[in-house]
Amino acid sequence: MKSLGIIPARFASTRFPGKPLIDIGGKTMIQRVYEQSLLSGLNKVVVATDDERIADEVSRFGGEFVMTASNHQSGTDRCAEVAKNLPGYDIVINIQGDEPFIDPIQINLVRDCFNDEKVQLATLIKAIHSEQELYNPNIPKVIIGNQQQAIYFSRYPIPYLRNPSSSHQFYKHIGIYGYKTATLLEITKLQPSILELAESLEQLRWIENGYQIQTKLTTIESIAIDSPSDLLRL
Repeated sequence: MKSLGIIPARFASTRFPGKPLIDIGGKTMIQRVYEQSLLSGLNKVVVATDDERIADEVSRFGGEFVMTASNHQSGTDRCAEVAKNLPGYDIVINIQGDEPFIDPIQINLVRDCFNDEKVQLATLIKAIHSEQELYNPNIPKVIIGNQQQAIYFSRYPIPYLRNPSSSHQFYKHIGIYGYKTATLLEITKLQPSILELAESLEQLRWIENGYQIQTKLTTIESIAIDSPSDLLRL
């Protein structure tokens, strides 16, 4: 199946305006994400943006971009617009534009979920090993079933351990998504759902509407740049 990697990139970030264009070791963040994505096994990679400054930067380093509408509520919606304009791809991988050193292995892990033709949506999870991560509401947690399909996502630690002495492995969600193209176009027509609005997690909309999300376990830790202070951590 042919796979399309899309990197949504906005200039108007609330916490860090212009972050796709910040310099990281002599290259902009968007260039680093793009170059890392090219190292994966995807058939094509493009940047999806509504800002001419980002488009100009992608052109400068020889990348491909698609201009999109400015009123999208999520990266998923932006990816759907691109998928409509670039037909012929069976799978779309939504690659976070704020992870400059994303590992191509992670991209391929998501893509390879679709070797099973029953898979509609896919994402990554990683084991949590610290209380700081477990109780951080900015790090969504996920519980999975026996077939590694997501049952629920929450900003709260789930499941609740009734017996505090019991042992349980918690997992966090890694925010890279894969979609069958037909599924992507379907889910962007859905209205915001009750659980999605409660947790502010769009993937709950899909689960509430009966879609299944396949997960794959990764041990790789990637660093997202959400604020200027994250640059120090990087």
